[in-house]
Amino acid sequence: MFSRAAVVASCVGFVLIGALQALYGPAIPAFREEFGLSPSAAGLGLSAHFVGGVAGVLLFDRLYGRLGNRQILGASYLLMAVGAAGFALAPNWPLALAAALLAGLGFGGIDYGLNQLFAVGFGHRSTAMLNILNAHFGIGAILGPALIGLVGSEHYPAVFLVFAAANLPLLLCLKGVRDHVPHPATGEPAQERGGRQVLGRSLGSVLAVFVTLYVLHVGIEAGVGGWEPTHLETVGYGAGVAATATSVYWLMMTVGRFLVAPIALRYSAQAIITVSCAGMTVCLLLAAVPGLAPYAYAGVGLFIAPIFPTGLPWLNRAAPRARRAGAVVIAASMVGGVAAGPALGKAIEWSGVRAVPLLLCAVSAVCLAATVWLIRATRTADAVADADAEAEAGVGVDAGVR
Repeated sequence: MFSRAAVVASCVGFVLIGALQALYGPAIPAFREEFGLSPSAAGLGLSAHFVGGVAGVLLFDRLYGRLGNRQILGASYLLMAVGAAGFALAPNWPLALAAALLAGLGFGGIDYGLNQLFAVGFGHRSTAMLNILNAHFGIGAILGPALIGLVGSEHYPAVFLVFAAANLPLLLCLKGVRDHVPHPATGEPAQERGGRQVLGRSLGSVLAVFVTLYVLHVGIEAGVGGWEPTHLETVGYGAGVAATATSVYWLMMTVGRFLVAPIALRYSAQAIITVSCAGMTVCLLLAAVPGLAPYAYAGVGLFIAPIFPTGLPWLNRAAPRARRAGAVVIAASMVGGVAAGPALGKAIEWSGVRAVPLLLCAVSAVCLAATVWLIRATRTADAVADADAEAEAGVGVDAGVR
């Protein structure tokens, strides 16, 4: 599916989408002053980005298979570049929101397109490669705010313009992406048999529980990122310590994805996600203890890191004939990120800030229960896919980087 240059370019693309998502927040003070916005109106910038992201996932899923992969990814990079440049140069806030929506469309296309292609394009190494790919998203999410902080929020238009220009060289690397997903003869009939068995039993239920897992775990991810500083300050830590601990949480998410890549070559996606959900639940429970909270939140970042990228190959193996399944769960993950803030905020109004880790711990326990259910529900398809992987290894087939 990918040449080596295309793999590197894809990782750079994920650095860029991570940076784009993270640029809006640090720039809020500057465009509040420039356009005379209230805090809620300024927050619409990121909301428009996420709305565009969901629309981009669903739109490009419609085009997946009808157009070549190069066309889809190329259009996504161009949309993101034009949208980011438009946001930087917009003379008023409505046009800036329209540009953020446009950039979000490209963001969604890249997020969906590369995740989908990595999930099917590397054979038994897909889980490891997906974790590496998504780790680069975290690198971008760390670098974006750091760049705004370095140059000052008042210079956010220049940062967005540089970001827009950085998308364009990636178009040159698209020739290293195969235009259509290959369908090798080895193992595929068995995978389809497994898919039919899941389809005949409970495909709708399997997809619904995968969606639940994705919505909830992204909600936890966003919930910790948004409320960890407030919780730590409430239990007695200074603002500086709270901010640093939150940065460490995001850093651990990135580190966790790099660390799990070699592990994914030896252990199944089901085992990795089960351990991740269990560890996340324990760490959130420990975060309710004030003295352990900063370290426990770092543990949450480490354990939650593999869930998003590791679940996609599992989903493709469990329901290989449900072509739109990947788009549904990726779009659902974005919805989870948007909904987490208001939902958790309402729960905190009832229970208080000190209850944040316990509320998130309850959600994490549901993620663990969903994972256990999925292991049982997809056992047949997974067993068939494992047999295919063994056969592939036996004949020396390498579906990875050429």
